[in-house]
Order: sequence, then structure tokens, then C-alpha cells
Amino acid sequence: MELLERFNLLTDWLQRHQVLWRQRPFTQLQLSWEQDWPALAQWLRQRSLADAEAAQLQPALLTDAPAPFGELAAEARALCSLPRWHGDLAQPLPELLHRHMPGRKWQQITRFSAVTTARSPATPQRWVDWCAGKGHLGRLLAWHSQCPVCCLEWDAALCDAGQQLSQQLQLPVQHLRADVMQLSAAQLQPQDAAVALHACGDLHRQLIEQVVAVGCAQLALSPCCYNRISAPQHQPLSNAGRQAGLQLSRDELGLPLQQTATAGARERRRRDRSMAWRLACDLWQREARAVDAYLPTPSKPPGPPPENLQQFCQAVANHHQLTLPAPPRWDALEQRGWQRLAEVRNLELVAGLFRRPLELWLVIERALYLQEAGYSVSLGEFCEAELTPRNLLLLAIGSTD
Repeated sequence: MELLERFNLLTDWLQRHQVLWRQRPFTQLQLSWEQDWPALAQWLRQRSLADAEAAQLQPALLTDAPAPFGELAAEARALCSLPRWHGDLAQPLPELLHRHMPGRKWQQITRFSAVTTARSPATPQRWVDWCAGKGHLGRLLAWHSQCPVCCLEWDAALCDAGQQLSQQLQLPVQHLRADVMQLSAAQLQPQDAAVALHACGDLHRQLIEQVVAVGCAQLALSPCCYNRISAPQHQPLSNAGRQAGLQLSRDELGLPLQQTATAGARERRRRDRSMAWRLACDLWQREARAVDAYLPTPSKPPGPPPENLQQFCQAVANHHQLTLPAPPRWDALEQRGWQRLAEVRNLELVAGLFRRPLELWLVIERALYLQEAGYSVSLGEFCEAELTPRNLLLLAIGSTD
């Protein structure tokens, strides 16, 4: 399917079903779509937190859910079907290349590098690793392709640490401290092949715009954190994106990120307790204030870390300068918070069907901008979602004319 055709299909599908993904169960006790599909709403609300956790990564596989869940899941799969790309790296790799790196992150880097080099039409004159950190990706590309690499990173400590590693391996890698959001420091040249693995929001937008402005030979980009932007809402790059008219707030841009494939059990328990406390606190403030509306609350209120729900709620009340009566029983309120968390997580499975379609819409919108600038663009997956949900890879090859 051509990129523009898929983009238009995604635009239509997202707009037709926007009531299902724009609303947030976390802040709304009832969702408007529940009146239209009461059987689905009731089925989801009766499920446990463990049930929701099991389906969180791939809600489309929840085959026993009442209608229209299955139909929407099938449509989402059809719209988001992409090739899984593969590539090989010369082995064995020096241990120093991945020293002190978490295994999952190293696997992501090796898969990204293998696919990028395998699908490049020719070895570039220079790789540029955008927002490189210590330059792990850049070093792997230098090792594999034996061509120079320039790592751009704002953090001076990361630059220095990366330069030491590159020198120990005697690789042609230059580490430059640069604020990539400043055009004068971008350091890109027309013969460069720019790469960025999980560059966030404005950082990968800036990269795309700079690649087009300079006329770089290649771009390999895996975007991340689409909501980390300075603007209050999505600003399309392409003509097709502007014509689509799909308005997305910063919060809505975070929908594709509402899944965690890499969190450990301890981190998940800490996250769940924090969410349960916030939801319990929300129920408390609605009833105590007699105002049935969500009160925006920081995930970590000012002050020392709370040891229990009572301390958390008091910190929230102090943050909002409120004096509220205590509930009859704090333990009962906490139990209600955990029950509400189970309901929220299960109701979120409906919006979860739209995570990948919305992410793909955002990435194709960027790809169309590159197409409009004369690049040959392809999209695929560089690894399985279990390794990282952010597994989309946009490859753009400049004209050789």
C-alpha cells in the first residue's frame, strides 16, 4: 500500500472513531461510548487488574470481548500491517561495544544498526548519530561499516564518556557537544547518513527538517515520545498532514506511548500503587468537594514521599490549598482506588486499539514530508514489539541525480 493511500485510510478511521480514543478513563468516571456499547463496557469493568495487564501490550488479541471490539481490532491490524526487516552484523563484536549497557537496549541498537546498514543502497561517507548519548549506536555503525561517524550530543559528560570508549576501540568516531535544536550547530552535510534511535518529539522533528534543508543522502529514524513538543498540539510537516485536519493535543500525542513492554515487576508494582492512590484521591476529592470533576494532580506532590494513602491525599489537598474532611475509612478508600484502577486499565484497552494506528499516522505524516522533498521513503519494523513497542523504522534515501 502506498504511503499516501494508507495515510488517508488511517485519517478516515481515526476521525470516525475518535470518541473511542480521545476520552480518558483515568479522568472520566463514565465514557460517552459506554451508552452505545453497554455489553462491552460492562464486560471490561468486571475484569481484574491482572486481566488488563495481560492484554495491555496487544489488546487486539482479546478475542472474547463483546462487539465492536473484535471488529475494531481487525481493522487496526489491517491498517497497521508492515514488513519486519532483518539484517546481519559481522560477529563477534568486541565486548567494549556493549559494556555497561542493559541487554534489551543493546539488542535494540544491534537490530536497528543491522537493518539500517542492510537497507542502505551504499556505505555513506559519514554516519551522523543524532542525540547520540555515549554514542553506542554510532560506534556499532563505525565498527560494522568502517566509515567515519559523528555523534551529536548536548550533554558534555556523555560526550566525554563516549569519546573515551571510541578511542579505546580505535574507531573513527567524533563526539561533538551540540544543541541540535540550534540550526548553527546541526553539523549535517549533504553526503551524510543521519540516524536516530528513539529520538523524542521536537528532536526528531528537527532532524527531519534539517535533513531536508541540507539535502542529506540518507535518514534512518525510529521516533519516540511524540508528545514531547513545545507546541500545544501537533503541527503537521507535510501538505497531506495539513489537509487531513486531524487535530491532536499534546496529551493525545502520548496515546501511542501508553504501554510498557520493558518495565520490571517492581517498577510495575510501584506504578500501580501510585495510580491507585491517585484514583482513590480523585474519588475522595469529588465526594468531599461535591464537584464531579477531575482535579489535575501531580504524580508526585511536593514534600517528602508519602508512605500511605492518607499522606498522599493530604499532600494533594495542600498542593491545591484545600481543606477536605477525611473519608470514613482510609483503607476502604484505598480499596476503591484499586478497583477503579482495574476498571480504568480495562477500559483503556479500547483506546489501546488506536495506539498503533495513531503512531503509524504520525510517522507516515513525517514520511510524506520527506517524500514531498524528493526522498524515496519506506517504513518497516526493525524488531519485535516485545523488545520495544517503538519499533518503527523510517528509511529515506535521497535522489542520486
